[in-house]
Amino acid sequence: MFFTVNARNKGDERFTILQNGVNFQTEQGKLRVEFVSSDIVRVQYTKEKEFLGNGTIVCVPRTVKKVPFQVIQNGNDLSLLSDSLIVQVDLRNYAIKYKDVQSNRLLLAEKEINPREGERIYTENVIYNDDSKQIVKTADGEKEVKEVLRRDTIGYSWKYRNHFRWSEKEAIYGLGSHVEDYLNLRGKELHLCQHNLKAMVPVLNSTAGYGLLFDAGCGMLFKDKNKNSFIELEAAKQIDYYFMKGCTLDKVIGQYRLLTGQCPMMPRYIFGYIQSKERYKSSQEIIDVVTKYRQCQVPLDVIVQDWNYWPKGSWGYMKMDRNYYPSPANLADSIHALNAKLMVSIWPNPTNSPQTKDFITKGLMLERSVYDAFNPLARNLYWEYVNNEFFKNGFDAWWCDCSEPLDADWQNMPQDYSQHSHEERWKGNLKLLSDVLGAERSCLFSLYHSKGIYEKQRETSDRKRVVNLTRSSYAGQQRYSTITWNGDTHASWASFAQQIPAGLNFMATGCPYWTVDIGAFFTQRKSQWFWNGNYNQGVEDPGYREFYTRMFQYGAFLPLFRSHGTDTPREIWNFGKPGEPFYDSLLKTIHLRYRLLPYIYSLAGEISQNNYTISRLLAFDFADDSKVWDIKDQFMFGPAFLVCPVITPMYYDNGAAIPEEKEKKRNVYLPEKTTWYDFYTGKAYEGGQVIKADAPIDRIPLFVRQGSIIPMGPVIQHTGELPGKELEIIVYPGKDTDFTLYEDEGDSYNYEQGAFTTIKLTWNDKKKVLTLGKRTGKFDAMDKIRSMRIVLHTPNEQKSSKSKVIRYSGEEVKCKF
Repeated sequence: MFFTVNARNKGDERFTILQNGVNFQTEQGKLRVEFVSSDIVRVQYTKEKEFLGNGTIVCVPRTVKKVPFQVIQNGNDLSLLSDSLIVQVDLRNYAIKYKDVQSNRLLLAEKEINPREGERIYTENVIYNDDSKQIVKTADGEKEVKEVLRRDTIGYSWKYRNHFRWSEKEAIYGLGSHVEDYLNLRGKELHLCQHNLKAMVPVLNSTAGYGLLFDAGCGMLFKDKNKNSFIELEAAKQIDYYFMKGCTLDKVIGQYRLLTGQCPMMPRYIFGYIQSKERYKSSQEIIDVVTKYRQCQVPLDVIVQDWNYWPKGSWGYMKMDRNYYPSPANLADSIHALNAKLMVSIWPNPTNSPQTKDFITKGLMLERSVYDAFNPLARNLYWEYVNNEFFKNGFDAWWCDCSEPLDADWQNMPQDYSQHSHEERWKGNLKLLSDVLGAERSCLFSLYHSKGIYEKQRETSDRKRVVNLTRSSYAGQQRYSTITWNGDTHASWASFAQQIPAGLNFMATGCPYWTVDIGAFFTQRKSQWFWNGNYNQGVEDPGYREFYTRMFQYGAFLPLFRSHGTDTPREIWNFGKPGEPFYDSLLKTIHLRYRLLPYIYSLAGEISQNNYTISRLLAFDFADDSKVWDIKDQFMFGPAFLVCPVITPMYYDNGAAIPEEKEKKRNVYLPEKTTWYDFYTGKAYEGGQVIKADAPIDRIPLFVRQGSIIPMGPVIQHTGELPGKELEIIVYPGKDTDFTLYEDEGDSYNYEQGAFTTIKLTWNDKKKVLTLGKRTGKFDAMDKIRSMRIVLHTPNEQKSSKSKVIRYSGEEVKCKF
């Protein structure tokens, strides 16, 4: 290296060396650069006299440990060197560069001129006119509305910008779920806050080998246009970001979870099929639906009760109307007797109910009838209502809807509103959230709301794992066992296409559990801007049946497989009957999902133990192949499957049948440097090319990567039937590979004390030997002896695959072909 030591430059007052970093006093403000680990650097900058922090709970508490590093000065360059990173600060402008210590390769640089800037803004306390209070009915529920009486200036905050210089040879992903048709964020502009159709997670993940986490609770702006690239914090006490080095996107996610918390293990049942709609109207209807699934022998694991189960006139009250739900305990028992689980919708903004009055009386309610999730006493009281009505009565999972918890535009707006810019939606929603929650914490409600649900259920019982399906998200929320869905979408092929990259970007942040409303929430077109579906006849329209079937096939390869929406029923029998194409296609998709459960649940174990991501944009596995960087309609499902959703109609268009002669195919790019096998035919294709893949209505184009091991089970009716069943271990040869089969009790937190097993499956391609390693760990009800059929895939359409059946008792077994 070309650096020379300058005896810490004792006469230079521009910096002070700390235990793990350096303080800089600049003319513009204070800057601190510190190692959290040899791979993670925290950067703080403030215009205040001291670092005040942004007061979030994004990062988990950590003990400060000494990180070995050197400080080396060469003229105006001051470098901090760990055993992994060079962090180079230009003492003329205090711009930071991050380099790999081994290769001296530049990973990321801040802009040299004016890398950071801050503008003082004033904060307000909004006083509402209580006499103007009214309850307004919207598509998102009944909302309390008041006129603003006055705005009092109560202090100030800062709007900060941190400028970066991205490399031309990198793709950037993340920032959450935004239905804006973006995958690679290079050259894009994203307005970040929480509202319906937008779930913000301020994390970037780059193919260049690093990630960034911004620890602040305000709205933000990401811009990478016209050589003006920055992250803007709309209201924060300081810039506070973490540079996370990772040689792969997976490694970056590992660093992110080190900072913000690991993902708990989800229960096995949540990976089965989840049936929902807006809405079931009585206990008997819920029981009848599950009963019919069992009678039809269609697999099902979860049934969902959506909103309006409460007594009329008490919107959002966590109390079931006894006229239609006479006994919540009997309802839960009846569902459990049918070997299914019960999820219920709960809301943070009750109006005109005893619950509302209780929170107000105790000083635990914010304006606009939003409970104060930032207050631990309010979180405790919220859980009391959840527990007394639902958890004590055996309900299994929570659907925390409207966790933004306010939307400024979920009502009648101008007819052209849907065509307005994303900036306009951002400004209106961010203003409302800031008025009620405070500008510096306007995007944090869901994080604290999820914290309360998770921690209070854990305190109540360790026998049932927390499941929280929520519409909003934030950095760190994954540690509270949350699943995010993308909001109330409308049924159109264009919207469907946009949802795929939205989810891939969300999961690239390190929050691994994401899902959609299969079939879209709004199917019809009405006067409201959001009610913009193309199918006024719903399931009666064969065009909608095709649309739903294609979304269903896609949804089967998301972490959660869930149907939901309004306007039209969603149960499988509404799409035809056995022997008809749409019904048969849906059933075939459900069967495939259940056959893949051993594979999926093992990958869930990888999430919790090794920071994995199940549904993954292609750059996770093929970052060196720049052709995949912006492919929006293909993704990997675990290490084995390349999933290629069909996002255009092939059978019906605008209510009319498409001529039979139209090809039922779609173009698929097969990433380079590997061989791919068609999952259905076994035909082999070399990577690095575009092919036309068959896409009849009964299948989604699906390919398996050479060198894959896929554990599969039989078709079962619910996940509780899986233990004890014979497993099929399919090996796709061509290279050495391995896969870890994970099993546990399926629910409870005993796995945290080691109550789980793993079996490492290793394929030696040269010797054609699959080794089933010695089983590690144990748990109650573990199958001590398992029947396993080992299948060696033959890459030829005309030959049958080879197979052998073994009895596995926990000791190492070698299976040679």
